[in-house]
Amino acid sequence: MVRCGAYATAVQWMTMDPLRIYECLTIARSRVFEWIRPLSPQQYAREFPIGKGTLGRTLTHIMTSEWYYVQRMQGLHVPPDEQWPIQEDKPPPFLQLERAWIEQAKDTRAALGAARNWTAAIEYQVTNDEGRPTIVTASAGDIFAQLALHEVHHRAQALNMLRGLGVAAAGDIDFNALMYKRRPGRL
Repeated sequence: MVRCGAYATAVQWMTMDPLRIYECLTIARSRVFEWIRPLSPQQYAREFPIGKGTLGRTLTHIMTSEWYYVQRMQGLHVPPDEQWPIQEDKPPPFLQLERAWIEQAKDTRAALGAARNWTAAIEYQVTNDEGRPTIVTASAGDIFAQLALHEVHHRAQALNMLRGLGVAAAGDIDFNALMYKRRPGRL
């Protein structure tokens, strides 16, 4: 069995550009925002049996998770969630969330663009599901991978909620559709 760390060591030659990956996330996110913007507050708060239960809580969860992943990448202290200015249990109205996330994206881009050792160990403490303090060790690269994959995971839930609301979300929001260059070929 190959562990993730061993796999990462085996493919060190392969590099990914966190800023480019984050740009893809923000482009896809803006398309999802376009589909959500026309919804009523009742639709935004409608309960679903997936994700965090509503579009509002799911989107707020993604945004706050991005914030604390970036804090951890930078070695900054993350206060308990009850001290966060925006909390998923009390999601702000959509337009307020969208504005806050656009502002946060500027900080995320700056943090991702900062020179760093993406493989150096970062340690931080969390409280596990049993309520016990736990030390977590990960690299900035690991944390960024979690940030990106976590957003894609919950975005899929949000897209399913939109379908449940009758929104015909159109268009491909995969990385290759958004980020690969294309030009006419020859027949």
